Amino acid sequence: MQQISNAAQLGQAVRAARKQAGLTQAQVALTAGVGLRFVVDLEAGKPTAQIGKILQVITTLGGRLRLDGWPTPAEGGQR
Repeated sequence: MQQISNAAQLGQAVRAARKQAGLTQAQVALTAGVGLRFVVDLEAGKPTAQIGKILQVITTLGGRLRLDGWPTPAEGGQR
């Protein structure tokens, strides 16, 4: 498991996963349903990327987001 603490590290991790999968940025964008520019910006560590689209790309590359040390949300969406 890799620890990510900023946008640049997330971008590096996404790029490494994409290259390991043998995919181009365009292929990831098409499969994830996001624009090519988004993938380019994400891999460059642009800090304003949208979390929903980030999750689509991570899922496309076979990853998942895990938050360690956070409480589990209550069932039914209670706060």
